[in-house]
This record gives sequence, structure tokens and C-alpha cells, in this order.
Amino acid sequence: MKAAVLEQLGKITVQEVDDPQIGDDSALLKVESVAVCGSDIRIFHHGNPRVKPPTIIGHETAGTVVKVGKNVTRVKLGDRVAVGADVPCGQCHWCRNGLGNNCAINYAVGYQIPGSFAQYMELPRLVLEEGPVTPFGENLSFDDAALAEPLACAINGLELVNLSLGKTIVLIGMGPIGCMMIDLARVMGAIKVICVGRGPRRTAIAKQYGADVYISSNDEDVVARCREETGGEGPDVVVTTCPSVEVHEQAIEMVAHRGYVNLFGGLGKNERPMSVLSNTIHYKECFVTGSHGCVPRHHELAVRLLEAGKIRTAPIITHRFPLDEVNQAFATVQSREGMKVIVHPHE
Repeated sequence: MKAAVLEQLGKITVQEVDDPQIGDDSALLKVESVAVCGSDIRIFHHGNPRVKPPTIIGHETAGTVVKVGKNVTRVKLGDRVAVGADVPCGQCHWCRNGLGNNCAINYAVGYQIPGSFAQYMELPRLVLEEGPVTPFGENLSFDDAALAEPLACAINGLELVNLSLGKTIVLIGMGPIGCMMIDLARVMGAIKVICVGRGPRRTAIAKQYGADVYISSNDEDVVARCREETGGEGPDVVVTTCPSVEVHEQAIEMVAHRGYVNLFGGLGKNERPMSVLSNTIHYKECFVTGSHGCVPRHHELAVRLLEAGKIRTAPIITHRFPLDEVNQAFATVQSREGMKVIVHPHE
């Protein structure tokens, strides 16, 4: 088969490799669509302790099951399935209690488990037994289904801030996650959604999602404006979907008493530490949370929301490339020219 192989840092080449070998307990997926994630870009440039080149990365995946081992019951021949990233080990305290994204081993597709920038990928026993593998119907496209993985991460983030009926939420960062969170916040009961962004191109895309307020961080005092939009109290929930330490600080400064902050966007290793007056948290009695990844139930929820049309992905899918142009796909994401970029391995 044809695959994009990460040979070393900064070098991915498309080449012919052996087809995955399927045993009695595994299945073979024909990869129809795989989206480029920001973590793929970080692995490409900086590596990851769980990724050992030469290997195949990629984890936002949808495809068709074309071969099934005799012991496999999770999927059947011909199933259209979405596949996510985080795979619980199934044995540790965290995995046994439904919190596999906190597992110390932290298995993931496209990390220790070969990923989906390839025409075919194996779904090994562990992925089929414990992982995010969700069948979906004909009404959902492969491109949309591939985005169940980042949507699942968004669901995890908004669950952790107890978003519920009648609350106000500020989303800082109008990338793909921020845009999907606009729809997701509505589904989860938010009565007012306030979006903060910088670039006009991404803000224009975000406006297709119909938030109540859009604020430009280049032109306005974000904290003051968000307080103004919430009657001076501050928002009930603030989610930072961009990798900025200053935004993390602003989120804690603006959140309401008894409100929640989710530091969704991770920071680079060279960023300065966040500087927060702890008394701000103390006297507000606010809650500061982080979130990363998701668990299989989030992935299934994401697929069902996409199937029901509750979360729109068409506005954020801006580019599509064949596998032979995977380096151009990566460059499009890195340059911020594209939002979600989809690779089609069989084109």
C-alpha cells in the first residue's frame, strides 16, 4: 500500500510499504479520510516520546472495514467507522474507571499504534476492545466523520466545566475546536456564546456558526468587553482553545464568581509560566480545569451529534489533498491558511 512515513523529524515521505497483516483478533480499515491535527504538526517538527520513527502518524480517521479476523465482534465487513486517538489500556485504575485519557501508558493511534496517513491501517485487538471505534451511517460523510475525534475532545472539555442550561460561555480562539464548540455549547444549553479571535479569515468562518458576540482581541480589551457582555459579572464559563499563556491569564481574570475555566489549548515548552494572583481564584471561588484528549464514550457521542446534524463541520473543512501531497497538507495547517485539512489516501 501507499503510506506517508515519518522517517525522522521534519521528514515525511510517501512510499510503498507492506500491507498491514490482519490476525484473528484484528481488522483492516480502508482509510477514506484523515484530518491533520495540530499534534501531527508538533510530532513532525518536535517528535514525541511515544512516537518512534520510522512510523505512520495520523489519528483523526474515517474509513471502511474491508477485512475482519474470525474472533472480531466489534466491527463487521463493510462497516463505515470513525476511529479516534486515545486508547485505554483497560487494566490500570484510570482506564478501569472510564478515564483512559489519564492512563500512564497513554496508548494512542498515530503514536505507539501505527496511524492513518496510509491507504490501509490495522485495527488491532486493543483498539477494537478498548478504543474509540464508532460505526456510522450513510448519511454522514467520511470527511465529517473523521472530525469526530477533535469534537470528542471538545465534549470532554465542556463536560469538565459543567456547562449546562442557561450559562454564558466565552470561547477564546476561533480555530476548528473553537468553531465546533459554538454549536456544542448550544447543544449543551448555553444561553449566550461569546467568541474572541484575532485573524479576520478565521473570524469570518466562525461567524457562520452564529455566536451571539464576536470580539477582536486586536482591537478591544477582551476582559472588559466580556464583563460588559455579561452584565459586569463575567462569564460562567471560559474556554481557551488557543495556545497562549496571556489568554490563560485573561480567562481567570474575567470568569465570574463560582465560574469555570478550561485551559483547553496546551502551551509550547518554551512559553513562560502562567502568572496568576492566586487570591483571584480564592475570592472568586472559581474552578480552573485542564483537559486533553477524550475517552471512547466521547467519541461515540461526537459521531452521534455529527449524524444528527447538531454540530456543523462544513465551514471549517477548508482544504483537501491526496496522500501524495501530505507535506502540502501539513504546510497548509502550519501556515494557518487552512482550518481543518483532510487527506484522502486513495485519490
